[in-house]
Amino acid sequence: MMSLLDALATSPEPATLKQLATDTELHPSTAHRILAAMTQARFVERQDSGAYRLGIRLLELGNIVKSRINLREVALPYMQQLHEVIGEAINLGTRHDDDIVYLERTSSGRSLVRVVYLVGGRAPLHLTSLGKLFLAAEGPQKVRDYAKRTGLPGKTPHSLTSLEALEKELDKVRRHGIAYDDEEAELGLKCVAAPIHDDEGHIVAALSVSAPADRHDPDWAAQVRRTADAVSQALGYTGHKR
Repeated sequence: MMSLLDALATSPEPATLKQLATDTELHPSTAHRILAAMTQARFVERQDSGAYRLGIRLLELGNIVKSRINLREVALPYMQQLHEVIGEAINLGTRHDDDIVYLERTSSGRSLVRVVYLVGGRAPLHLTSLGKLFLAAEGPQKVRDYAKRTGLPGKTPHSLTSLEALEKELDKVRRHGIAYDDEEAELGLKCVAAPIHDDEGHIVAALSVSAPADRHDPDWAAQVRRTADAVSQALGYTGHKR
């Protein structure tokens, strides 16, 4: 049954019994018997032409699974693994209006820098590596609208407080798929972040590593990206936007 479901999932058009039997290496009579049971259960639909395609029951079950996915619960094990490797704070955040909201954080336990944004805290999008990823996913007009609404307030001398500087930074984020906070939210603290996508390819959250500037390691970018990609895959992301 699973072989037939996989074969139907990879076929862009309804598939014939002969094609499915060939693809799954099942005897045609065996494939036909299983397909009949799957059709009865609405996992498969049989068309008038005799060809088969995936059924509506799979969509119903998929929506149930999707509604029960808890982003924080999915991401936390990956965050902990990354924390064990890097030894610095790992942050999970999502967008709410014009802010990043921090959903989870693993503390390094050895930072002397005061961390302003804890779990449940909020920060303007343009001041954080997490927030820049969400802004980079927006079109130019929406970025301009954001700048107009917020006025791009700064927290440190390094904060991006002009539209020109922000657009230049977001262009880098789009090219590299990684965002940085270079002491822009807090002096002495640097962050690097990568996006988390849902099953439809939309950015729903982001992961970052934050650490004192003197401990920041350029190699963290690749590690954060791999971890964020793993969380995305766990959420059903296949690498393409639907």
